Amino acid sequence: MRISEAESIVMQCLWTQAPRTSEEIFAAIGSANGWQEATVKTLLNRLLNKGALAAERDGRRYLYRPLLKRADYVHEESKSLLDRLYGGQVSALVAHFSRGEKLSRREIDELRALIEEIDREP
Repeated sequence: MRISEAESIVMQCLWTQAPRTSEEIFAAIGSANGWQEATVKTLLNRLLNKGALAAERDGRRYLYRPLLKRADYVHEESKSLLDRLYGGQVSALVAHFSRGEKLSRREIDELRALIEEIDREP
């Protein structure tokens, strides 16, 4: 499931707190993104059509909640980025950041600990 950048902002809002009405979502993210209420409703409808959200009638309004789990979204987006930019190779990603950005001692230690943990797995 492909989620646009704008749709991901709506999803993040709902991953933080759900269920929410469209009005509550608009109040939380609309002005910060320069969106009108109609924009938020359009994004909600797109996400409903993709199966990322569920809507439940609550009187005259709907309550929206995520069906797509944040962890699943992050996993798919990470894999897509890794495949597109680094041919699926994690080592190429780490090499890029180690050359382009100075890694802190803490980050290097965390990477070492992660590699040691992976080596210990059967």
